[in-house]
Amino acid sequence: MNQMRSTEELLQQPIEAIIPHRGTMLLIDGVNSFTDETLCARATVHGDAWYADAEGAMPAWIGIELMAQAIAAHVALVAMRGGGRARPGVLLGSRSYKALQPAFARGAQLLVRATELLRSDEGHAAYECTIHDGDMCCAEAVIKVFQPSDFQSFIEGSFSS
Repeated sequence: MNQMRSTEELLQQPIEAIIPHRGTMLLIDGVNSFTDETLCARATVHGDAWYADAEGAMPAWIGIELMAQAIAAHVALVAMRGGGRARPGVLLGSRSYKALQPAFARGAQLLVRATELLRSDEGHAAYECTIHDGDMCCAEAVIKVFQPSDFQSFIEGSFSS
């Protein structure tokens, strides 16, 4: 039987214990805070990463993946706090991803915020997300995600249609 866990205990977990991303695809460093509706994660722009441009910056279009990983962390932490585990999910997309600069500078310490706007019983959700470098907002979007009740069938159905 799974036990409920405290927010403080969960915030001490390494990010690898929270989301399934690994290796070079793990873009967020950890979680600073979360509630039932919000999460604030941190990410460092590494100048030698696969995404780095000639100046070691992260192209702003990667911000949508930072947001998606923050959402994944939120869903997982809320489930873990209740003693469960998050179902796998997928990023459906965004109607408008607005990057306020072309790249995130090498070495930048980014804060990625995700606020749940809605969630359906069928597994659809929408999050308002922002990425900040200090006090400056660098990117914003409303991101739509989906957690199917049967992930394997959903994936198999996606390839057969």
